[in-house]
Amino acid sequence: MGRRVKGLEFGRKKERKINLSLFREILIWIVEIAITIAVAAVFTYFFGVRSTVVGPSMSPQLEDGDEVLIDRFFYKFISPKSGDIIAFLPNGNTNTHYYLKRVVAVPGDTVQIKDGRVFVNGGELAEELEAARIEDAGLAEHEITLAEDEYFVLGDNRNNSEDSRFANIGNIKESYIIGKAWFVIAPRDKLGLIQ
Repeated sequence: MGRRVKGLEFGRKKERKINLSLFREILIWIVEIAITIAVAAVFTYFFGVRSTVVGPSMSPQLEDGDEVLIDRFFYKFISPKSGDIIAFLPNGNTNTHYYLKRVVAVPGDTVQIKDGRVFVNGGELAEELEAARIEDAGLAEHEITLAEDEYFVLGDNRNNSEDSRFANIGNIKESYIIGKAWFVIAPRDKLGLIQ
């Protein structure tokens, strides 16, 4: 019978025990972090597109420099309606900032500006905001009929707004609409939902 000699055994591999409980906990953490990042990315992509208001055209609701969140998800299921403030790219131009304006007429409507007032489908537009009489009717001096994919928008500050009345903006095609402006995030004293 041979005796086993104790000593150094350099060639022999030690068996490692895997701690399954620790491994499972690490795996759970990795999955939770991945889910959190995915949810945050989806939320940011659809509801948190940030845009800065450029110019005074939406005053007093939105002022130059205000920062707002744009909801890109909402209009995937529901079309913009009269009164919504939308973000869009004028003529689909991706090399410009988002324009923010209020929808006053939707596809199929007729719109005209007479005597400083807005008429949609023959009747005067009933609005909650107090807008000044419009000094320049622009293209809407004559009745405009919107196509099935077009919207007519105006700034709330009607006499200081570049909007659908002018040829460089015109009627807004649905494909140019980025989303609905829904929340002011800056300045802090205006923090809240957009009306």
